[in-house]
Amino acid sequence: MRLLFVLLLSCVAAFADRPNVVLVMADDQGWGQTGYYNHPVLKTPHLDAMAKAGLRFDRFYAGGPVCSPTRATVLTGRSHDRTGVFDHGFALRSQEKTLARALQRAGYATGHFGKWHLNGLRGPGVPILKDDTHGPGKVGFDVWLSVTNFFERDPLLSRMGKFEEHQGDSSEVVVDEALKFIGEQVQAKQPFFTVIWYGTPHSPWIASAEDKGPFAQLTPKAQDHYGELVAMDRSIGALRKGLRKLGVADDTLVWFTSDNGGLPGFEPDTTGGLRGYKSSMYEGGLRVPCVIEWPAGIAKARITKHPAGAVDIFPTIAEICDLPKSAMLQPQDGLSLKPLFAKETGLRTKPLPFQSRERVVVIDNDYKLLSLPGKKGPRYELYNLAKDHAEETNLVDAEPKIAARLRRQLEATRTSIAGSVAGKDYPEGEVGPQPPRIFWNTVEAYKPYFPEWIKRPEYSSWLQRRLK
Repeated sequence: MRLLFVLLLSCVAAFADRPNVVLVMADDQGWGQTGYYNHPVLKTPHLDAMAKAGLRFDRFYAGGPVCSPTRATVLTGRSHDRTGVFDHGFALRSQEKTLARALQRAGYATGHFGKWHLNGLRGPGVPILKDDTHGPGKVGFDVWLSVTNFFERDPLLSRMGKFEEHQGDSSEVVVDEALKFIGEQVQAKQPFFTVIWYGTPHSPWIASAEDKGPFAQLTPKAQDHYGELVAMDRSIGALRKGLRKLGVADDTLVWFTSDNGGLPGFEPDTTGGLRGYKSSMYEGGLRVPCVIEWPAGIAKARITKHPAGAVDIFPTIAEICDLPKSAMLQPQDGLSLKPLFAKETGLRTKPLPFQSRERVVVIDNDYKLLSLPGKKGPRYELYNLAKDHAEETNLVDAEPKIAARLRRQLEATRTSIAGSVAGKDYPEGEVGPQPPRIFWNTVEAYKPYFPEWIKRPEYSSWLQRRLK
């Protein structure tokens, strides 16, 4: 009996060392769109406070240059093409192992709130159907209040398949709902894994008059765009305050980032002087804001220039939460950042890989090599990001040894990903059935809602074009 009691105590102690985890992700927020980078018009006091209290990454990379791919990378730790999410709107393969499923099996309550975009449906976000074969509930989320894609003010969301209308800014709505979920888990003394994926600042842009008021000198679309970011920042403050009020802030790891680089066509610029925008494989399309706050695990706040990315999220949480190696499908493209929480760790030991639309990139510490499609085959560009963060000087000819070394890494990445695309990572050795990548207006189950939805600002013009 005494032995059993000791074993139970040791299990409880081991579990107590595992933090709660909250992953927060903006939709199209550029690297330069934070107050802590001294943006000329945008203030983000709550994100700035989070950065001041935690670990701020100045070189953090999305999983890919557009939205769905990064979401697949976050949940799997794998470069997105491996998972079948080749571009926005592709479904995550059912054969992938996800972070949500791993934490669910480890005893965590799991909840998803906001944008999903991993079920094969394109078009502005609509509530996810209860029987969707690739919704959040199919990959390890116990509870979900989710929408297929981007969503706006007064959002229409799906609570486990039940459609609900909500009032207010979309960022604040999903944070409020996430805090209700978190509160229930605290009451039940249950560790929680909570994913909050905003629809902000993705188009169409609809901000309140109060939130866009400070930007009256900007174009109308920029006023709404930046107004949405003001509300999103306020929701970050509400999240941090809510965790403190519930008494779990110290033991909760909150990881904030964005799904891809910033948008073109705005003044002030969205990428902080980086080259390119969303969809690009240059820094402006891939480098994103990132802050991790975890008082119990990151004792001293600081800023790091260590290169890291969305591929590192699963491996990092796996080490922190002591998940079995079998929880992650191999190959993994990321590595654990846990050692970096305590101190600088020197050079990154594993290059960051990217593949999107026949473009392949590897980032190896200061150097970045791009393989871009050309009329006569791939063309290569090499940049030293430490000296040339705007990627203005191609060093392929000037640094032949470095270019050759990175090209070998790049070709190994290309070959490895090709094997994954073919299904070689799965026990079956092939890719199983997948839903098509389609627009939701072609789905019969949604058609009865069209007469009402065509009146909503997020759907009206899009549905009118589609129904013609």
